[in-house]
Amino acid sequence: MADQMSPEMTDFLYPCVAPQARDPRALLIELAASADAKAAQSFEIGCTTINRLEAEISGIATEMVRRFTAGGRLFSFGNGGSATDAAAFAALLRNPPQGHALAARSLASDEATITALGNDVGFELIFSRQLIAYGRPGDMAVGFSTSGNSENVVRAFREARRRGMLTLGMAGHGGGQMAACGDIDHCLVVDCDSVHRIQETQDWIGFAIWEKVQAVIAAQVET
Repeated sequence: MADQMSPEMTDFLYPCVAPQARDPRALLIELAASADAKAAQSFEIGCTTINRLEAEISGIATEMVRRFTAGGRLFSFGNGGSATDAAAFAALLRNPPQGHALAARSLASDEATITALGNDVGFELIFSRQLIAYGRPGDMAVGFSTSGNSENVVRAFREARRRGMLTLGMAGHGGGQMAACGDIDHCLVVDCDSVHRIQETQDWIGFAIWEKVQAVIAAQVET
């Protein structure tokens, strides 16, 4: 059995590379230039977004610390790549490299629960049903979506609002339904239409929130 894939099957991975390119050195130079350009674009979008949202991120962090201090817990969620971003954000809060560990959990990480809910009641309810089970006033709900139009994420925010939870959404592409949703206290939008750059910047935003949360906690401990 042949293990090799035809060039046509992998061309989509590197659209910048001309099909006729066969010189290894030239190919490596072109790939490196492409990676450098993407890294520069990601850095520029990240810096612009963080600067634009700096004041709001500070306010979010202060409110989160107030809720964590009162016994609140944070629940994160998203689909696909956004599910891994949600899990990474919860893990950063729960097991930080330094500072204080906080109560955080990803609703996208339990495959048994997700598949059971998806099979029994529908995929659009996999997060909202978990919030019905776990959420309470004083908790926090953080949803990730590159399009801002993920139905199960929007429904989760609706349920979180009903339960008196702080709601924070991260979206791209202008925010989509999440930007127009009245159930989200803070919708942090990455003004970009590239899924890759959106997710990279959302990770940056999550880290910025974590840094601010830790700074607020440290200031309270010192006083």
